[in-house]
Amino acid sequence: MEPLWDFLGFVGKAVVVFVTFAACVGFVFSRARARRSGEPQVLLREVSARWKRQSAALKAALSTTSKGRFRRKPKPEVDEKPFDNRVFVLDFKGDVLASEVDSLREEVTVVIGIARPGDEVVVRLESSGGAVHGYGLAASQLARLRAKDLPLTVCVDKVAASGGYMMACVAQQIAAAPFAILGSIGVVAPVPNLHRLLERHGVDFENVTAGRYKRPVSLLGKVTDEGKQKLKEQLEETHELFKRFVHDMRPKLDVETVATGEHWYGSRALELGLADILTTSDDYLLKKSEGARIFEVLCERPRSVRERAVSLGLAFLSVLQRN
Repeated sequence: MEPLWDFLGFVGKAVVVFVTFAACVGFVFSRARARRSGEPQVLLREVSARWKRQSAALKAALSTTSKGRFRRKPKPEVDEKPFDNRVFVLDFKGDVLASEVDSLREEVTVVIGIARPGDEVVVRLESSGGAVHGYGLAASQLARLRAKDLPLTVCVDKVAASGGYMMACVAQQIAAAPFAILGSIGVVAPVPNLHRLLERHGVDFENVTAGRYKRPVSLLGKVTDEGKQKLKEQLEETHELFKRFVHDMRPKLDVETVATGEHWYGSRALELGLADILTTSDDYLLKKSEGARIFEVLCERPRSVRERAVSLGLAFLSVLQRN
């Protein structure tokens, strides 16, 4: 009887997994149909008011009587001085493809539409760089703010390197934490090549192209000296564009000194002119809150069917592992 019970237990688990999977699939596609025409929404959340409420509540809790006991106050006293100036805070955490640029362009468009004289934009940036075209577009989105004469500050708490620094240099002011990484003004194109492995196993590969330099170096084709030289020329051209862009944004920076592909920590980056002030984003915004209202700007985008399918697959794998 024991093998029978084991078999029935296995069947029961399989049924549970199948039902869970089917329910998830139904939910995903129903949500996808419901939100097919959904548009991204940009939300504003005032954080300076929350900071003041929390500080007032803690001050009220810490106030004591002469006997050393806590004195409770029915309502903490909050300084309600109205500020005309506003600071809009955007967050950008970049991956290799700068995939958050779609949200960034929505946020920038909204801020441009509601900003008025005296307002400022702060971007909390974290990125080690990636694809040139993705970060070029992201930098162009920040340049839209600069073109509208909106004061723009980029705060780097961890890293703004390569494409990340391409974005950061657009700002009129770069604030870097003491151990933040900045720089890496260079271009790299790692191309693994499997041609010799294919030859060893008797596999032929033909790279048919139209145009002499359509694909000078590929993953499977033979790497020639001419191809490597052409790729090198392309990288040098991209590097020159990168350096020219940084120079246009920060004309006082000695670009030739810092455009070696190296990176530096915050204090050294400040000495080289890659940053303007040495502070964290927390301290910078806290200081700004003394004379302005601080608003976080967040773009919520409906997830695509592909993104939901990936999440569903991960959830399904998790269920299988538990069973």
